[in-house]
Amino acid sequence: MRGFWPVVAACSAIAGCSTPPPASGPAPQSLRGVADPAIWPKYTYPVVTPPTEKAQIAALMARMTLPEKIGQLVQADLCCVTPADVRQYHLGSILVGGNSGPGGNDFALAPQWLKAADDFWAASVDTSQGAVGIPIIWGIDAVHGNSNIIGATLFPHNVGLGAAHDPALIERIGAITATEIRVTGQEWTFAPTVTVPQDYRWGRAYEGYSSDPRLVASYVGAMVRGLQGPPDQRDLLARGKVIASTKHFLADGGTKDGVDQGDADIAETELRDIHGLPYGPAVENGVATVMASFSSWQGVKMAGNRSLLTGVLKDRMDFGGFLVTDWNSHGQVAGCTNDSCPQALEAGVDMYMAPDTWKAIYADLLARARAGTLPIDRIDDAVRRVLDVKSRLGLFGAGKPSSRPLSGRFDLLGAPEHRAVAREAVRKSLVLLKNQGVLPIKAGGRLLIAGEGTDDVARQSGGWTITWQGTGLGNDKFPGATSLYSGFRQAVEAGGGSVELNADGNYTRKPDAAVVVFGEKPYAEFQGDRATLALDSDLTGPYQTMRKLKAQGIPVIAVMLTGRPLYTNPALNLADAFVVAWLPGSEGGGVADVLVGDGKGRPRFDFTGSLAARWPLTPNMREGVLYDMNFGLSYASPAPGPWKPLREVDASQAMDSRTWFTAGRAAASWSLLVEGINGTADETRITTVPAEALGGRVKITALDYRVQEGARRFTVTGGPAAIALRNFSPVNLDRETNADVLLLFTARVFGAPESAALTLVGAKGSGSLPVSLTPGDRFVRYGVALKCLRGRGADVTALTKPFVLSTQGAADIALGEVRLGMDAEVVLPCPA
Repeated sequence: MRGFWPVVAACSAIAGCSTPPPASGPAPQSLRGVADPAIWPKYTYPVVTPPTEKAQIAALMARMTLPEKIGQLVQADLCCVTPADVRQYHLGSILVGGNSGPGGNDFALAPQWLKAADDFWAASVDTSQGAVGIPIIWGIDAVHGNSNIIGATLFPHNVGLGAAHDPALIERIGAITATEIRVTGQEWTFAPTVTVPQDYRWGRAYEGYSSDPRLVASYVGAMVRGLQGPPDQRDLLARGKVIASTKHFLADGGTKDGVDQGDADIAETELRDIHGLPYGPAVENGVATVMASFSSWQGVKMAGNRSLLTGVLKDRMDFGGFLVTDWNSHGQVAGCTNDSCPQALEAGVDMYMAPDTWKAIYADLLARARAGTLPIDRIDDAVRRVLDVKSRLGLFGAGKPSSRPLSGRFDLLGAPEHRAVAREAVRKSLVLLKNQGVLPIKAGGRLLIAGEGTDDVARQSGGWTITWQGTGLGNDKFPGATSLYSGFRQAVEAGGGSVELNADGNYTRKPDAAVVVFGEKPYAEFQGDRATLALDSDLTGPYQTMRKLKAQGIPVIAVMLTGRPLYTNPALNLADAFVVAWLPGSEGGGVADVLVGDGKGRPRFDFTGSLAARWPLTPNMREGVLYDMNFGLSYASPAPGPWKPLREVDASQAMDSRTWFTAGRAAASWSLLVEGINGTADETRITTVPAEALGGRVKITALDYRVQEGARRFTVTGGPAAIALRNFSPVNLDRETNADVLLLFTARVFGAPESAALTLVGAKGSGSLPVSLTPGDRFVRYGVALKCLRGRGADVTALTKPFVLSTQGAADIALGEVRLGMDAEVVLPCPA
């Protein structure tokens, strides 16, 4: 892409790439966003509906009323739909978003999922009121195993699997995932993600296998076969399979600056050769569904781009399944809202993922169909495609979910043979960047485990794990899983050695070596977008632990948990060995399998993984590549010569692009303010402390939070007063609001005000919410739903002050952090 990672440079890093792709650049204005299907490759969709099934589908459609047909085109989220709704509106599908679960419980156990599947199925096939009774299909984000379900096998995220360079392994993972999905009664996974990330600042980059489209393409067919079986296979439910969904069509990994749901302003040849390449094997292997992207190409949103959805994918590529939108993504199409978007259907969408807006979408489509403004031929084509896929599944004769093969076989969730494959995947995904003779670790010695995330299965599993962002989870939510610490302890103790765990690197007896774990915390879309390719400063604490241990003469092995390549030169310089473990999932023992040798220090397994994306030299990829594609050391092929120290740069200003205040400072281009009742007339910008504002009524001092002086304390002797953050470029949080993201602020209340309110100030309107803050002896992370403040009038499309905490009377409050996210400790209520 033009910008952060030039495509020409990416191509030169791919083995066997003989000529670079054409230079990218804007298309002529008159043609922007309009594809030419004639320049795209042709494929053949292998799935053929038998004549008898075609006749059955035609007969069904002849009996269906218009409301029943429209219902098949609508998908509702479990948060916002009941079996009675499915019966009344004849819905074609339901889904479970990242924060949904049976009975509103994210942590519902497997039997509850199966019961819910039965309940919704029974409602869908009820013909007592004269309905045709089309069985429903249930979609789920099983993106690294059946990852919504407690006790399921969690495989490494795709960024790690890409480093394994092993398509056969991918097919086995797909088959196991299908099995574990079927245990709980679902039929459809929104996987595999076949994005080709070109800018790893993107918060969803870890969902992609590689920045090399050829590697991604080599995996796609394998995963689809693992999930669905052979390309032309039918009666999938009888064979323990599910339907797959390749996503997100198209170029979600090619947006400018890696912005989630942004615009891929690239040439059509680049769109085709990089981002379109994986869809060939997807089509050839009979993928049943394709999910349209939130993102746009040359300014045209994918969910409304007929030239790509119909002209390229359906007509030119011969895709014969059905197209589904992403979560309310139709609402971003020009001229559309979440409640109304006929343009998406006309462009080629067959099913609307309208999680919380499904009733409005259903009513709008039905009204337009009855008025004759929505072509009945397009409606019938979409319905036929949905019914074709259901017929291919064998859904019409399958019976209720609990009666089908594998259903209720809860012993298969996290089965030992499944975990063994996941552990193998962990071993194969590890990438060794440095080893100065300290690996493998001798099993019979004394080993110290230090750092962050050492005994935290959620941290090592990343986002899309039980919850959307993968946060707020303890090890009790992962029965049968193995943390990194547990894996090392088992391996070392088996050889007669001992392991001590201490996050800060302290010990009771000097160890022979120390493993220091560090890296990213879990995240998913929105929360994972970054301004630079560097860790947040508050995540670099383990660097000091490495420094301390090295000063004591203890060999240090750095193990990094990450969803992307990041600038880590200080750790690479400090550690004697450096291993990238990516996001390994539930089987952390796979890391120790490779790092811990036998009693004589001989390897039990060698490193076989290599980078599937380039590793940055600095936080800015424009400034160079440290390790190129396919780099990876091994015991058999160590690095030649001594280590040459790497240049280190100041990355202390690194900040998540959706973190606005942390470590005692506002983000770049933001200001921390204290205001009075007259707003800017009484405004004081806080740059250094101690400071005073409002004529001495507010005193601002520093307080430790996470790091020294990482918070700002505001002591108010008399209100009104307000703490505010301002960005001179208005912030558009429309997408985040649509996705149920929270505004988070971490505060310690020394003295509560008489009253307080949180306000979002927008260019065309503000929204305010009264909040109750309780004094306490620690910092608390409060959360307010952006939707709540939008509902109270905030113009979330152009926020000039996205955070204003106003108080009346005396108050004493310390502010530690302000950001967007989902991991609130206390969610503040939003009264109607």
